[in-house]
Amino acid sequence: MPVTTRRVRHEVEFRRLSVLSNTRITPRMTRIVLHGTALEGFTSPGFDDHVKCIFPEPGKALPEPVREDGKLSWPDGMPPARDYTPRAHDPVRQELVIDFVVHEGGVASDWAMRAEPGDVLGIGGPRGSFLVEGEADWHLLMGDATALPAIARRIEELPRGARVMAVIEVVDAAEEQVFETEATLDTTWLHTAKGQSLSQYLKGLALPDGEGFAFFAAEAGVVAEARATFDRLGLPSDSYKAANYWRENPVAAE
Repeated sequence: MPVTTRRVRHEVEFRRLSVLSNTRITPRMTRIVLHGTALEGFTSPGFDDHVKCIFPEPGKALPEPVREDGKLSWPDGMPPARDYTPRAHDPVRQELVIDFVVHEGGVASDWAMRAEPGDVLGIGGPRGSFLVEGEADWHLLMGDATALPAIARRIEELPRGARVMAVIEVVDAAEEQVFETEATLDTTWLHTAKGQSLSQYLKGLALPDGEGFAFFAAEAGVVAEARATFDRLGLPSDSYKAANYWRENPVAAE
Protein backbone atom coordinates (compact mmCIF):
# COMPACT_ATOMS: atom_id res chain seq x y z
CA MET A 1 0.00 0.00 0.00
CA PRO A 2 1.56 3.34 -1.02
CA VAL A 3 2.12 6.12 1.48
CA THR A 4 -0.83 8.47 1.82
CA THR A 5 -1.64 11.34 4.14
CA ARG A 6 -4.91 12.74 5.41
CA ARG A 7 -6.17 15.17 7.99
CA VAL A 8 -8.98 14.53 10.45
CA ARG A 9 -10.76 17.08 12.60
CA HIS A 10 -11.74 16.69 16.25
CA GLU A 11 -14.29 18.47 18.35
CA VAL A 12 -12.44 20.77 20.71
CA GLU A 13 -12.92 20.07 24.40
CA PHE A 14 -11.54 21.76 27.50
CA ARG A 15 -10.08 19.38 30.05
CA ARG A 16 -8.96 20.28 33.55
CA LEU A 17 -6.14 17.92 34.55
CA SER A 18 -3.83 17.61 37.52
CA VAL A 19 -0.08 17.00 37.60
CA LEU A 20 0.77 13.44 38.58
CA SER A 21 4.55 13.77 38.29
CA ASN A 22 7.27 16.09 37.01
CA THR A 23 10.56 14.45 35.98
CA ARG A 24 13.60 16.20 34.51
CA ILE A 25 14.61 13.77 31.73
CA THR A 26 17.52 15.93 30.47
CA PRO A 27 18.96 19.21 31.79
CA ARG A 28 16.73 21.17 29.38
CA MET A 29 13.62 19.00 29.16
CA THR A 30 11.10 17.99 31.79
CA ARG A 31 8.35 15.40 31.49
CA ILE A 32 4.96 16.14 33.03
CA VAL A 33 2.42 13.38 33.49
CA LEU A 34 -1.12 14.72 33.73
CA HIS A 35 -4.06 12.77 35.09
CA GLY A 36 -7.82 13.12 35.30
CA THR A 37 -11.20 11.61 34.47
CA ALA A 38 -11.60 14.52 32.04
CA LEU A 39 -9.37 12.53 29.65
CA GLU A 40 -12.34 10.29 28.92
CA GLY A 41 -12.85 10.52 25.16
CA PHE A 42 -9.49 12.23 24.51
CA THR A 43 -7.91 11.20 21.22
CA SER A 44 -4.56 11.99 19.61
CA PRO A 45 -3.91 9.71 16.61
CA GLY A 46 -1.28 11.93 14.95
CA PHE A 47 2.34 11.82 16.10
CA ASP A 48 2.70 15.62 15.80
CA ASP A 49 -0.71 16.55 17.17
CA HIS A 50 -0.86 19.75 19.19
CA VAL A 51 -2.88 20.43 22.30
CA LYS A 52 -3.19 23.86 23.78
CA CYS A 53 -1.83 23.97 27.33
CA ILE A 54 -3.74 26.61 29.27
CA PHE A 55 -1.89 27.91 32.31
CA PRO A 56 -3.42 29.35 35.48
CA GLU A 57 -2.18 32.83 36.22
CA PRO A 58 -0.12 33.17 39.43
CA GLY A 59 -2.33 33.32 42.46
CA LYS A 60 -5.50 32.64 40.47
CA ALA A 61 -7.65 29.59 39.86
CA LEU A 62 -7.84 28.30 36.29
CA PRO A 63 -11.12 29.61 34.84
CA GLU A 64 -13.61 27.50 32.92
CA PRO A 65 -14.48 28.41 29.31
CA VAL A 66 -18.01 28.35 27.90
CA ARG A 67 -19.03 26.76 24.61
CA GLU A 68 -20.59 29.10 22.06
CA ASP A 69 -21.43 28.01 18.49
CA GLY A 70 -19.21 24.97 18.85
CA LYS A 71 -16.22 26.99 20.05
CA LEU A 72 -14.73 27.64 23.47
CA SER A 73 -14.73 31.22 24.71
CA TRP A 74 -13.43 32.89 27.83
CA PRO A 75 -15.74 35.60 29.22
CA ASP A 76 -12.88 37.30 31.07
CA GLY A 77 -10.19 36.67 28.46
CA MET A 78 -8.26 33.51 27.73
CA PRO A 79 -5.46 32.67 30.19
CA PRO A 80 -1.89 32.25 28.85
CA ALA A 81 -1.70 29.26 26.50
CA ARG A 82 0.92 27.50 24.37
CA ASP A 83 0.84 24.57 21.91
CA TYR A 84 2.54 21.27 22.81
CA THR A 85 2.70 17.76 21.37
CA PRO A 86 1.21 14.91 23.42
CA ARG A 87 4.22 12.65 24.01
CA ALA A 88 2.04 9.73 25.10
CA HIS A 89 -1.55 9.00 26.09
CA ASP A 90 -2.80 6.10 28.20
CA PRO A 91 -6.62 5.99 28.10
CA VAL A 92 -6.79 3.15 30.62
CA ARG A 93 -4.71 4.96 33.25
CA GLN A 94 -6.22 8.30 32.17
CA GLU A 95 -2.78 9.85 31.77
CA LEU A 96 -1.36 12.33 29.28
CA VAL A 97 2.40 12.92 28.97
CA ILE A 98 3.82 16.23 27.75
CA ASP A 99 7.53 17.08 27.47
CA PHE A 100 8.49 20.73 28.00
CA VAL A 101 11.73 22.38 26.88
CA VAL A 102 12.69 24.45 29.91
CA HIS A 103 14.63 27.70 30.09
CA GLU A 104 14.54 30.91 32.08
CA GLY A 105 11.59 33.07 31.11
CA GLY A 106 8.39 32.14 29.33
CA VAL A 107 4.96 31.23 30.63
CA ALA A 108 5.13 27.53 29.78
CA SER A 109 8.71 27.00 30.90
CA ASP A 110 8.21 28.83 34.19
CA TRP A 111 5.15 26.73 34.94
CA ALA A 112 6.79 23.44 33.93
CA MET A 113 9.90 24.03 36.05
CA ARG A 114 7.77 24.63 39.14
CA ALA A 115 4.87 22.22 38.57
CA GLU A 116 4.19 19.85 41.46
CA PRO A 117 1.78 16.92 41.91
CA GLY A 118 -1.73 18.26 42.33
CA ASP A 119 -1.16 21.44 40.30
CA VAL A 120 -3.83 22.11 37.69
CA LEU A 121 -3.37 22.57 33.93
CA GLY A 122 -6.00 23.13 31.26
CA ILE A 123 -5.83 21.20 27.99
CA GLY A 124 -7.68 22.06 24.79
CA GLY A 125 -7.72 19.99 21.63
CA PRO A 126 -6.19 18.64 19.55
CA ARG A 127 -8.24 20.37 16.86
CA GLY A 128 -7.06 17.96 14.20
CA SER A 129 -4.55 15.27 13.30
CA PHE A 130 -2.21 14.73 10.35
CA LEU A 131 -2.05 11.00 9.60
CA VAL A 132 0.60 9.21 7.55
CA GLU A 133 -0.70 5.85 6.34
CA GLY A 134 0.55 3.02 4.18
CA GLU A 135 3.99 1.41 4.03
CA ALA A 136 7.01 3.57 3.28
CA ASP A 137 10.44 2.29 2.29
CA TRP A 138 11.91 4.79 4.71
CA HIS A 139 10.98 7.52 7.19
CA LEU A 140 13.11 10.64 7.68
CA LEU A 141 12.45 12.62 10.87
CA MET A 142 14.30 15.90 11.39
CA GLY A 143 13.91 18.66 13.94
CA ASP A 144 15.24 20.62 16.88
CA ALA A 145 14.49 20.18 20.59
CA THR A 146 10.96 21.55 20.20
CA ALA A 147 10.20 18.77 17.72
CA LEU A 148 11.80 16.04 19.82
CA PRO A 149 8.51 14.89 21.44
CA ALA A 150 6.85 14.45 18.04
CA ILE A 151 9.90 12.72 16.56
CA ALA A 152 10.27 10.43 19.59
CA ARG A 153 6.60 9.52 19.49
CA ARG A 154 6.80 8.65 15.78
CA ILE A 155 9.92 6.54 16.30
CA GLU A 156 8.30 4.57 19.10
CA GLU A 157 5.00 4.07 17.26
CA LEU A 158 6.46 2.75 13.99
CA PRO A 159 6.25 -1.03 13.59
CA ARG A 160 8.90 -3.69 13.31
CA GLY A 161 10.52 -3.60 9.89
CA ALA A 162 10.14 0.15 9.39
CA ARG A 163 13.36 1.95 8.44
CA VAL A 164 13.77 5.23 10.29
CA MET A 165 16.43 7.92 10.05
CA ALA A 166 16.28 10.65 12.70
CA VAL A 167 18.36 13.84 12.65
CA ILE A 168 17.86 15.88 15.82
CA GLU A 169 19.45 19.18 16.81
CA VAL A 170 20.08 19.72 20.53
CA VAL A 171 22.54 21.78 22.58
CA ASP A 172 24.91 18.98 23.57
CA ALA A 173 25.18 15.27 24.36
CA ALA A 174 23.40 15.73 27.70
CA GLU A 175 20.18 16.45 25.75
CA GLU A 176 20.22 13.18 23.81
CA GLN A 177 17.46 10.68 24.56
CA VAL A 178 17.06 6.93 24.17
CA PHE A 179 14.04 5.65 22.23
CA GLU A 180 12.30 2.30 22.65
CA THR A 181 11.21 1.08 19.23
CA GLU A 182 10.73 -2.05 17.16
CA ALA A 183 11.70 -0.13 14.02
CA THR A 184 15.21 -0.12 12.56
CA LEU A 185 16.53 3.24 13.73
CA ASP A 186 19.56 5.31 12.69
CA THR A 187 19.87 8.47 14.78
CA THR A 188 22.16 11.45 14.12
CA TRP A 189 22.47 14.00 16.94
CA LEU A 190 23.59 17.52 16.02
CA HIS A 191 25.10 19.58 18.85
CA THR A 192 24.77 23.34 18.54
CA ALA A 193 27.49 23.69 21.19
CA LYS A 194 29.87 22.27 18.57
CA GLY A 195 28.53 24.48 15.79
CA GLN A 196 26.41 21.73 14.24
CA SER A 197 22.96 22.60 12.91
CA LEU A 198 20.03 21.37 10.88
CA SER A 199 20.63 24.18 8.39
CA GLN A 200 24.16 22.93 7.80
CA TYR A 201 23.05 19.30 7.60
CA LEU A 202 20.44 20.08 4.95
CA LYS A 203 23.16 21.25 2.56
CA GLY A 204 24.51 17.71 2.26
CA LEU A 205 21.25 15.81 2.61
CA ALA A 206 20.65 12.87 0.26
CA LEU A 207 17.47 10.80 0.23
CA PRO A 208 17.45 6.99 0.13
CA ASP A 209 16.05 5.10 -2.81
CA GLY A 210 12.43 4.09 -2.79
CA GLU A 211 9.25 5.76 -1.63
CA GLY A 212 9.53 7.48 1.72
CA PHE A 213 8.07 10.16 3.94
CA ALA A 214 9.92 13.04 5.61
CA PHE A 215 8.93 15.10 8.62
CA PHE A 216 10.75 18.32 9.52
CA ALA A 217 9.91 20.72 12.36
CA ALA A 218 11.97 23.54 13.81
CA GLU A 219 12.34 27.33 13.64
CA ALA A 220 10.42 28.87 10.72
CA GLY A 221 13.48 30.04 8.77
CA VAL A 222 15.12 26.62 8.93
CA VAL A 223 11.84 24.96 7.94
CA ALA A 224 11.80 27.12 4.80
CA GLU A 225 15.29 25.79 3.98
CA ALA A 226 14.01 22.23 4.48
CA ARG A 227 11.11 22.75 2.08
CA ALA A 228 13.48 24.11 -0.55
CA THR A 229 15.83 21.16 -0.01
CA PHE A 230 13.09 18.54 -0.31
CA ASP A 231 11.82 20.21 -3.47
CA ARG A 232 15.33 20.33 -4.92
CA LEU A 233 15.79 16.63 -4.19
CA GLY A 234 12.55 15.83 -5.98
CA LEU A 235 10.54 14.71 -2.96
CA PRO A 236 6.85 15.17 -3.82
CA SER A 237 5.02 17.72 -1.69
CA ASP A 238 2.62 15.05 -0.44
CA SER A 239 5.59 12.96 0.73
CA TYR A 240 6.75 15.35 3.42
CA LYS A 241 5.49 17.65 6.12
CA ALA A 242 7.54 20.68 7.16
CA ALA A 243 6.11 22.52 10.16
CA ASN A 244 7.03 25.85 11.77
CA TYR A 245 7.24 25.15 15.50
CA TRP A 246 8.60 28.58 16.48
CA ARG A 247 10.02 31.83 15.10
CA GLU A 248 13.37 33.41 15.92
CA ASN A 249 12.09 36.98 15.57
CA PRO A 250 8.29 37.01 15.66
CA VAL A 251 6.75 40.14 14.20
CA ALA A 252 4.97 42.11 16.86
CA ALA A 253 1.29 42.75 16.22
CA GLU A 254 0.58 46.35 15.36
